[in-house]
Amino acid sequence: MLGPSVVPDHDGVTEPDRSFTPGSVLAAVPRWLRPQASLVLGNPVGDFLLRSASELFRVQIFDRAMTLAAQAFTSIFPILIMLGAFLGHRARDEMHEVLDVPQSSVKLIDDALSGSRSGAFGVVGALIVIISATGLARALTRSYRAIWPEAGRRAGAKATGWQILTVLMLVVFLILVRLLGWVAGMLPVPNVSGMVVTFVSDFGLAVLLPRVLLGPGLSRARLLATGLVFGVAMIGVRAVGSVYLPRALQASADRYGTIGLAFTFIGWFYVISFCLLLCAVIGYVLTSASSAAPASSEQS
Repeated sequence: MLGPSVVPDHDGVTEPDRSFTPGSVLAAVPRWLRPQASLVLGNPVGDFLLRSASELFRVQIFDRAMTLAAQAFTSIFPILIMLGAFLGHRARDEMHEVLDVPQSSVKLIDDALSGSRSGAFGVVGALIVIISATGLARALTRSYRAIWPEAGRRAGAKATGWQILTVLMLVVFLILVRLLGWVAGMLPVPNVSGMVVTFVSDFGLAVLLPRVLLGPGLSRARLLATGLVFGVAMIGVRAVGSVYLPRALQASADRYGTIGLAFTFIGWFYVISFCLLLCAVIGYVLTSASSAAPASSEQS
């Protein structure tokens, strides 16, 4: 018999009263379709889809993904600009490769960076840029806390250090993935090798991010499930991005200039952020279902 699902309140980070239950879904279905709908909701696939939809609605995934996209743009790009100012034109060329910017758009970025010199930053300026970039880490922490019932690390200097590490890790990840893709291109069967390399990289990122931000108390099964789902999902996302992103950047640069590039990158960051949060929700639903099964069998 179908019963109401229990939704944790996650320490008040989300709205626990907003959830889809089999009863509420059946009430919205016409009477003549309710027997078929009951069969769908009663099987494991239907239960998984229902609980996933309930979790996605509860965590407000669209709003959180947009917040992460905006924070990623305003956190990662200033660090890349700072690196370009410190390291010069050669580093800028490497940044163009990392961002996969079309050649006609490279001049726009160079113009934006032409006024940036290492003297404009200095040690204090660099620290301000890095500390300001922790807004992305804090947004990620709030998102993971909304999805998983974890308190996370206590606020303080130590937590700020982990947040700085997270932002730097994301910047290194952008560069490392491009380098690994270049290495995979020299291996036998480069398409398969590149797919394996990016899968491992994305798997590691999805596991490390919540582990670093929330601390060591996370469920290992939940981390692994999230990493596996994200790694598989990003294979398709990267395939689409390799075709879509260069063309979108080219069209945006031709029509709107630098501001067009900014909006295109924010839009792509939104896609990646949505995928990251979606996979975290799926990992939570999968591991919650597997942990609830033994408990229900013991009660029976």
